[in-house]
Amino acid sequence: MRVVIAEDLLLLREGLVRVLTDTGHTVVAAVDNAVELERAVEHHEPDLSIVDVRLPPGFRDEGLRAALAIRQRRPSTPILILSQYVERTYAAELLADGQGAVGYLLKDRVTALDEFLDALDRVAAGGTAMDPEVVRQLFARNNRDRGITALTPREREVLSLVAQGLSNSAICAELVLAPPSVEKHITNIFTKLDLPPADDTHRRVRAVLAYLNH
Repeated sequence: MRVVIAEDLLLLREGLVRVLTDTGHTVVAAVDNAVELERAVEHHEPDLSIVDVRLPPGFRDEGLRAALAIRQRRPSTPILILSQYVERTYAAELLADGQGAVGYLLKDRVTALDEFLDALDRVAAGGTAMDPEVVRQLFARNNRDRGITALTPREREVLSLVAQGLSNSAICAELVLAPPSVEKHITNIFTKLDLPPADDTHRRVRAVLAYLNH
């Protein structure tokens, strides 16, 4: 996988380069600001970009705004946000643009290398990878501001795990449910969000995006 990294902290940036290189990936650019991020993606057309939210010069939301600009020019460009913060407004816009291939992980909650690499693979393949805390804050925002009422509490719980990238079997283990029960909940979610039969992976991504963008 060819990767662009945008991270202003030198040690973390170099650490990501080392981890990705040691696991067989190619880092085509490692930059420390949003302007160079956009240039690097335009030039290299990577398989995935790993982006911090707060980048120079303002250290506010430059990384997320650059990610949105990249996706506007190149829809479906895979982007994984890796940050200490949940920036809800721009994050919701990025995650709900209808294209998939997005993720949002919190730095201090990434504790297992295998899980991190799996998240990279999912996003690069067009799926989603979201930290549970990011899901909680974004779903809470939508429930409060937009009155989502179509899904039951259990269906919202299942959908939040789908958003994190969990498979049906992993959801069964997390919620202690039998496979038919999880399948029924997911079918109900697809029906209530008006997602007709299609490739199942694609529908799972669309279900998450539809809920965020409802």
